[in-house]
Amino acid sequence: MIMLSDFYKKIFGSKAYKISLDSGCTCPNRDGTKGRGGCIFCSERGSGDFASSTLFSIPEQVEQAKQKVNSKLQGRGKTKKGIYIAYFQNFTATYGEPSLLKARYTQALEQEGIEGLALATRPDCLNIEILSVIQNIAKTKFVQIELGLQTSNQDTAQYINRCCTNEDYIDAINKIRAINPNIHIVTHIIFGLPYETEHDMLETVRFVKKCNEQSAFWGVKITVLYVVQGTALANLYEKGKYRALEKEEYFRILKNALNILPKNCVIHRLTGDPAKNTLIAPMWTKDKKKVLNELREPLKTSVFRGNFENAML
Repeated sequence: MIMLSDFYKKIFGSKAYKISLDSGCTCPNRDGTKGRGGCIFCSERGSGDFASSTLFSIPEQVEQAKQKVNSKLQGRGKTKKGIYIAYFQNFTATYGEPSLLKARYTQALEQEGIEGLALATRPDCLNIEILSVIQNIAKTKFVQIELGLQTSNQDTAQYINRCCTNEDYIDAINKIRAINPNIHIVTHIIFGLPYETEHDMLETVRFVKKCNEQSAFWGVKITVLYVVQGTALANLYEKGKYRALEKEEYFRILKNALNILPKNCVIHRLTGDPAKNTLIAPMWTKDKKKVLNELREPLKTSVFRGNFENAML
């Protein structure tokens, strides 16, 4: 497997920092097109709790996001060295008027230091018009598309109100490959979804591996399921109908998952960074640095090697 930091250095010749932006989109399973309320775990910010607000223009959002990165680095006694990737993170960043989204993507890419574009989206939200926009951008800029699969178990997908199918995911990968095989496809996977066994979680990893085996380089983002305030999942948790994974469980499943993934897979994330002020469970995830340090021991005998911090940024 490939470390994310190493992958970006190969692409850009330097370190890359993703800065979270808001494209102003919603989701088809929030606005009634496919459903209401979104996925049961999705926060009011659409999993983009660290993105800037649409109250600000794209250039303003970029500057605010840059300042956040620089402030974090200064807190670690470091100086920013490298380029930025504009990351439209929350909700579904390709779900909207293509011409308007094109303008927002372009504005972000025009800002100083921005050398790439990352779009978090759903597999069923890549129509011909938006794919054409992405295709043109990918001719001159690095493009990364992140697909929210979460699980390949169709029963689980229905339970969490995902409102799209595994076939949608396969179709999305084929469409992206068709417009430009160099677009970097990243799949989001969640461990600890309601009623899923370890077998179910590892089957998702195997499914993603099979679907991406024709790609030269592809990536995964893996995280444990978070219970955050204001979600349907929070209601289930408070009623005793959902139990979050313990740290030791997650570490074990993660180690087994990594041993499934091939050498051309780029590891983007092995743990997340939940908003601490809204997190309900699991509380062991609040200290990301501690989790990263503790991950070293259970993973040191796996096929995963390298600097853990760089893999999780």
